[in-house]
Amino acid sequence: MGTRTKDDAASTPWHAREWDLVIMGAGTTGLSAAAFAGLRHGRVLLVEASPDLGGSLLVAHGQISAAGTKLQKQKGIHDTPEMHYEEALRISKGTIDHDLARLAIFNAAESFDWLCDNGYDVIPECPSLSNAHEPYSVPRYYWGKDWGRSIARVLVAKVQEQVAQGTVTLQLNTRVVGLEQDARGAVTGIETEEEGGVRRKVRTRNLLLASGGYAANPAMFERMVGVPLYARAAYRFNQGAGIDLGVAAGGFVRGRDKYLSNFGWLLQDDEFPSPIIGRVNTYPNERPVWEIYVNSNARRFIREDEPSVDQREHTLLRQPNLRYWVVFDQAIFDQAPPMVYGWTREQMAAAFNTQFPFTRADSLEDLARAIGIDPAGLAATVAGYNAGRASGEDYFGREHMPAPIAQAPFYAIRQQGASVTSTAGIAVDGSLRVIRKDRSPVPGLYAAGEILGSGQLQGDAFVGGMMAMPCLVFGRMLGEKLIPL
Repeated sequence: MGTRTKDDAASTPWHAREWDLVIMGAGTTGLSAAAFAGLRHGRVLLVEASPDLGGSLLVAHGQISAAGTKLQKQKGIHDTPEMHYEEALRISKGTIDHDLARLAIFNAAESFDWLCDNGYDVIPECPSLSNAHEPYSVPRYYWGKDWGRSIARVLVAKVQEQVAQGTVTLQLNTRVVGLEQDARGAVTGIETEEEGGVRRKVRTRNLLLASGGYAANPAMFERMVGVPLYARAAYRFNQGAGIDLGVAAGGFVRGRDKYLSNFGWLLQDDEFPSPIIGRVNTYPNERPVWEIYVNSNARRFIREDEPSVDQREHTLLRQPNLRYWVVFDQAIFDQAPPMVYGWTREQMAAAFNTQFPFTRADSLEDLARAIGIDPAGLAATVAGYNAGRASGEDYFGREHMPAPIAQAPFYAIRQQGASVTSTAGIAVDGSLRVIRKDRSPVPGLYAAGEILGSGQLQGDAFVGGMMAMPCLVFGRMLGEKLIPL
């Protein structure tokens, strides 16, 4: 189609041109694709529903993982993509999409090194093993000083360079609301809607759906995985529009069966999705646990010092409403290390009976009534724990039991399991082409990023760094592939 110059761009309205590549979404994947497609002097249109570039990187932690990086070698760490891949299989128990995982992992180091070469401010403590999720055995986990925004700064700068050179055109505050297809189903264009309701049709040879997931859309979230959207933490423009477009074009959704919740947030209220106000430290390797955890049936459901993050998360998945309470007494409150990240003991004391997740009462029965569980059941559960502690034989095999729960007043902190990412997503093949149920590709239509869903790249586990890193890798690969030299 030829090389487009600045003069061409200035003389022809964006919607009247024919594009080599239209990218829907200017987050991790879309920015990466645009940056590398622009380097190849293609005609690239980047369409973003919001007024900003960066997508989920503007609110996410943005941890990434890569094996065989220059940084690892500088620190004397031996690691390879094959080792990374085997660990992803181990952590996910083999439930990841093997082809997509290999594609991401075996190309991750190149993308990570590129980030660093272009100003990524990875913190000195990295690479890390990570303990937010089931840990790796080799340090290959990274994040920037400003979390996701650290990645966004690098990508946005590179895209702006291409905008200045005329190889990438930005169209912000614009939604993609429809696709144009020919008789054989090939995507030939898009329909957009700008602020004010102006609609336009745009021609393109290729379309990349990179608009993120549905984790800010409560109705779609529950429709996808059968679980309410409990926590409000996702980027607000992650409404699932790209998934609906992919399905309308002939694609389908997979990964619904791989939903997994984390082990709990402190939410502001019961109006779901609710803002997150904090997090309890439930990592026994960081803070040995003194308390017990009880579910909505007033029963303990796990060994509280269970060392496996994955085991804790999967056990919570089987509890009613993904909900439990951290229960303890005055002696534990006075003696145990504070448990809410960033909160002092004094801040915690002030929260009880004044903030939604924090309850205090003079008896276990009153505590149970206040939080809405069975009073006799809670009393029996605490008595059982105390007896097991006294005998040294805990029912769940718990080892760390420093004190009984016996001294009034008694306390409960409500924990709500939730996911802030999208599990299910558009099905693609090993070339990231959107596929139909018969596995044939929809010509001209590609998808990458959270729109694929975490289930394809992490399986039914949380594999450290395997949300943002595949976005970077796949965006780069498609940007280079779809604009031939």
